Amino acid sequence: MEISDEQISFKIEQIAQKIKQLRKDSGYTSYETFAYDKNLNRVQYWRIEKGHNITLKTLIKVLDIHKMSMEDFFKGL
Repeated sequence: MEISDEQISFKIEQIAQKIKQLRKDSGYTSYETFAYDKNLNRVQYWRIEKGHNITLKTLIKVLDIHKMSMEDFFKGL
């Protein structure tokens, strides 16, 4: 069974929202401040939270900032 583009878009949106929630849970209301404090490119981080395609390297870096394993991140998605 092949996954549809719509299903892929939905999953990407779930990932983006979870990353955004991690930032908020860390006490940051602004993605710009978070990106600056964590030495991330602000535009790149904005794209992550908006559901643009990211590399695994970037995902791993963001999860490391939050001290979260990939297994824990993807639970429930």
